[in-house]
Amino acid sequence: MSRMFGTDGVRGIANSELTSDLAYSLGKAGAHVLTEGAHKPKILVGMDTRISGHMLESALVAGILSVGAEAVCLGVIPTPAIAYLTRKYKADAGVMISASHNPVEYNGIKFFNSQGYKLSDELEDRIQSIIENNFEGVPCPIGEDIGRKVIAEGALEEYIEFAKSTIDIDLKGMKVALDCANGAAYEVAVETFKQLGAKVSVINNDPDGININKNCGSTHPEELMEYVVKKGCDLGLAFDGDADRCLAVDEKGNLINGDFIMGICGKYMKEKNKLHKNTVVVTVMSNMGLFIAMDKENINLIKTKVGDRYVLEEMLKEDYKIGGEQSGHIIFLDYNTTGDGLITGLQISSIIKNTGNKLSQLASIVKELPQVLVNAKIPNHKKDIYKTDSEIIEEIKKIEEKMAGRGRVLIRPSGTEPLVRVMLEGEDQMEIDNLAHSLAKLIEKKTK
Repeated sequence: MSRMFGTDGVRGIANSELTSDLAYSLGKAGAHVLTEGAHKPKILVGMDTRISGHMLESALVAGILSVGAEAVCLGVIPTPAIAYLTRKYKADAGVMISASHNPVEYNGIKFFNSQGYKLSDELEDRIQSIIENNFEGVPCPIGEDIGRKVIAEGALEEYIEFAKSTIDIDLKGMKVALDCANGAAYEVAVETFKQLGAKVSVINNDPDGININKNCGSTHPEELMEYVVKKGCDLGLAFDGDADRCLAVDEKGNLINGDFIMGICGKYMKEKNKLHKNTVVVTVMSNMGLFIAMDKENINLIKTKVGDRYVLEEMLKEDYKIGGEQSGHIIFLDYNTTGDGLITGLQISSIIKNTGNKLSQLASIVKELPQVLVNAKIPNHKKDIYKTDSEIIEEIKKIEEKMAGRGRVLIRPSGTEPLVRVMLEGEDQMEIDNLAHSLAKLIEKKTK
């Protein structure tokens, strides 16, 4: 069997790829692996607003109970709330049922360990191995030893109180627009900003099970960009389906992506002596403009592979305090163990209030460089040719010398399709467009 877990748990089309049978198996195997040695194991379960969530929750919980663990069901709640509450409740593990920013037909199951961290590859492989070996050696308790399902009361309120505690100022006098993506943020985001005194305008917070992420939220912020200007707001915040991502919109209606947010927060944290080793962790997809801006601020950037799990791994090595992705998946390690859209939104809002600057002024430190992405179609077995062919290597070197530190070349093989993605950044849009297409053609030619 191929690897069941992707970069963010097990994900697929609900009731087709991610079936109730698979959810039951994941609940059973996951509970066994994550609670070994626990006296009476306790596992938190949350979900986003997708219609398939209840079906998968029922199956997953059945699997958890079948090995004698207690399932504490929190209902609709953001992914980062699961990470936080797993620690607060001293649970043995947490599970989130969500496909994040994906369309409604998808769903996913991701596990957190007792410390609120996503699982290592080794633990995920153990869970898969138990399923493949038909649960050999996994106990099957009976009678009073079967697990019990508990419906938790007050979990949302506890997460709201925690989120509010991450900033040192109220938001009175601020006008904030929220796009909740008809997802897991639809209650907590609105309530948190209201309790902090902000005047809140909100769109896409009426989930019906099928409208999650539909032309809204962080993947489609266009409506919010217009809405912020129309309502005269200080800023807008767009969450994704499970609220672990957040993008911002300035008062002029401009999108402020994760690179800008990390730049703003990194600079502010440095000024407050809260930026450990003056370092921010980003992925290779962060725009070169962020690197240039942070260099001017004497802030170091460390690059990782794409994926928040790789960002977190790097942060934990040296206790770096902030890291994330262009997509708005940003980790503030002083507060939570995973990307947290609500905390990200609160940090940006508090910086606006504390500095008295408009978001457009704060974001002006980063000048985003033009970017071009071209796909080169090549056979799967030749996806590493850009590392081995001398002519391609020489061409990449020539382009980078031409950029002279004001641009770059990035080549990423697709994980699912027979192609590599050729990405160029630079100051001249037409120049990088020509260079990217020329390089892609060379790569294709060398594989024929």
